[in-house]
Amino acid sequence: MLASLTIRNVVLIEHLDIQFRDGFCALTGETGAGKSILLDSLGLALGGRSDAGLIRKGTDQASVIATFQIAPDHGIHAWLKDHDLESDTTLILRRVLGADGRSRAFINDQSVSITLLREAGNMLVEVHSQFETHGLLDARTHRALLDEYAGLTPDVRALSRSWDTWKTLEEKLITAKADAEKARSDEEYLRHAVSELETLDPQPGEEESILIQREALKHREQVLQALDESWQAISGDLGAELSASRAARALERVADRVDADLTPVIDALDRAGQELQDAVSRLQSITATVEGGSQSMETLEDRLYALRGIARKHHCQADELPNLLETLRERLNLITRSDDVLSALQTQATAARKAYLAAAETISTARAAAAIRLDKAVSQELPPLKLEKARFVTQSTRNADEGGWGADGIDQVRFLVATNPGSEPGALGKIASGGEMARFMLAIKVVMAALGHATSLVFDEVDSGIGGSTADAVGERLARLARTKQILVVTHSPQVAARAAHHWIVMKGGVDDVRTNVVPLPEISQRQEEIARMLSGASITTEARAAAQKLLDTGT
Repeated sequence: MLASLTIRNVVLIEHLDIQFRDGFCALTGETGAGKSILLDSLGLALGGRSDAGLIRKGTDQASVIATFQIAPDHGIHAWLKDHDLESDTTLILRRVLGADGRSRAFINDQSVSITLLREAGNMLVEVHSQFETHGLLDARTHRALLDEYAGLTPDVRALSRSWDTWKTLEEKLITAKADAEKARSDEEYLRHAVSELETLDPQPGEEESILIQREALKHREQVLQALDESWQAISGDLGAELSASRAARALERVADRVDADLTPVIDALDRAGQELQDAVSRLQSITATVEGGSQSMETLEDRLYALRGIARKHHCQADELPNLLETLRERLNLITRSDDVLSALQTQATAARKAYLAAAETISTARAAAAIRLDKAVSQELPPLKLEKARFVTQSTRNADEGGWGADGIDQVRFLVATNPGSEPGALGKIASGGEMARFMLAIKVVMAALGHATSLVFDEVDSGIGGSTADAVGERLARLARTKQILVVTHSPQVAARAAHHWIVMKGGVDDVRTNVVPLPEISQRQEEIARMLSGASITTEARAAAQKLLDTGT
């Protein structure tokens, strides 16, 4: 449940800490006192849209903290773990809004994206307003509500994946057919292009290799001359190799006649001679390569011209020619094997369609059965809401036309109502008035109260436009919801407020510095005075107080 709401510098609220309670909680107050600001603040903490205009004048930052007490078996614990967020029985959602309109979000003091904050908020709180009933006018929302009631949401998600698989295969099949047709029309060109490229036989990196060889050929004579000079310096008549050998032999002849040890010198000269021999061998190999291993300049130029010419013809780079050849071969091969490829794709697409349709029909059958149960459950809630003559009908119709199928299935689901006996059910928007719409929505919410993760439901003036015994019936139904959920109601109805277990009044005070405050009303006498005000206005009469007390007695 929502345990507390801390608001700093939001519009008319400078500093506000509200401690909420479990069960049925009512917030009342005069129009313009700031009840909407409270809901806007809560919306910020739940990941709603931010607006720099919400920041209190004269300040540069606003913040809202919503603290929740979470049962150990609540589904949000698994969600938190999946997103590497700390999980405990206390969960804190925080939103900080800057003057530039940018905001930061936190879950248990860990920085998160607004999207994650919104996901967490949706699992904790459902907000329903007098305007939200218009969502029932959109038949596209009806199927999701029926699926939620039937417990089909996971099955519909799996069906959506099956739909994606089928449609992906169909797109591949269409593309393959178009490619095969294009290949057939281009067969003569493809055969010529493949033959031409196969004759040329371009190799990966060949252009760069030719450029390197061509550059080397430009300096071939200079390289050969340097190689020869180096060889002469090492192995010629006066070369270093012969000189080192002569020096070593001369020292060997007198080694036993000298007091000093000449062995290290002789060994060094021998090693030098060996290294020089290795150098000579390498020079000879390199010289042979330069002299006889390279192609002629004319051959290289011809090859480079041919590569670049055919590359221009195909509007690509020379290094792309090997890949182009493979692509053209595949297109050519597709002509001969297109029947096999298309047949395989057709088989896969047919199987995917069959799998989708089987799952969709199973879901459709479950929807039809759930529609009957939902109609019965909602109908039982209508008489206490002064809709005893009304009928609620969930129409779930299979689309025979494949064009009406989609990721959510093959059904069209609509909520229909009839408010007069004997009349045919019709669309909510055409049959029900605004007050009736609110009561139909409330009946659905009562039926679906046990579903979903949200343990806190917020109702913003859903009792607008109704009064008397009807408003009392709405209050009774909200009180019933509060047996399993925390219910927060912003209301102008004294009958609804009297049914609440806990009551707060929203007030606006000040002249030059107007501020909104929220005051708890823990005493029966305080609640009586507020409900009397709601009944009679600013001038509270003895009769109003008596009527307020009667409402409170009825509510308890």
